[in-house]
Amino acid sequence: MADEREMPGAGNKEAIRLWRVFRTSREMLADRGYEILEDEKRITLESFRALYCDENGWPDRKKMCFSLRPTPEMLKKYTDIPTSRNPNPEPQIGTVWVEFGDQPTLGTAPVKNFIQYIHDNNFYTGIYINSGNVTTNAYKLIPPALPRVIEIFQESDLLVNITRHELVPTHLLLSKAEKKELLERYRLKETQLPRIQVNDPVAKYLGLRRGQVVKIIRKSETAGRYASYRWCI
Repeated sequence: MADEREMPGAGNKEAIRLWRVFRTSREMLADRGYEILEDEKRITLESFRALYCDENGWPDRKKMCFSLRPTPEMLKKYTDIPTSRNPNPEPQIGTVWVEFGDQPTLGTAPVKNFIQYIHDNNFYTGIYINSGNVTTNAYKLIPPALPRVIEIFQESDLLVNITRHELVPTHLLLSKAEKKELLERYRLKETQLPRIQVNDPVAKYLGLRRGQVVKIIRKSETAGRYASYRWCI
């Protein structure tokens, strides 16, 4: 059987597929609050081919890896409210590293190597986007708490940007201060808020952490735009 790379049009088809995944990954990080230029976020297929594909049109995932820094606004959202005991809290966010893998099935060894790379290079967040399935044991390696944040996506998760669909309302992450103000205004405990699961597709897209609150803005024919809030668990 002929190698897939030798089949006419195979490289072109794979390039289009990975271009979509790559573009969505950049849109996702821009929506989270990382610094990225508009032309980098909305990269054209022609530019993607020129930068990340070989002479046969086949994309190179190693070339696609990239890092981004958080904007000042993002740093603010991820910083605790100052207290007398901690008057200058450090932001719980930092530089993100995004890596693309072509494992048919992503097991523990590549994930261990990826986590070690994130630690060794002092990245705050590591996002691994794999072409194939991910084993349960690989997911179990993800650190359960800070300071390192590890996320794993399959390429199929990012072929389409789900937040751009007209039926998906706008989700906005509240800062620690905004969350405190919301709870005080309505005299609520966070546990009294409606919930959103941390593995919800939109929560995963935004990289929500347990305990964070998002403002959800919906459209209504009678009330125009209205907001609700959800607590991530």
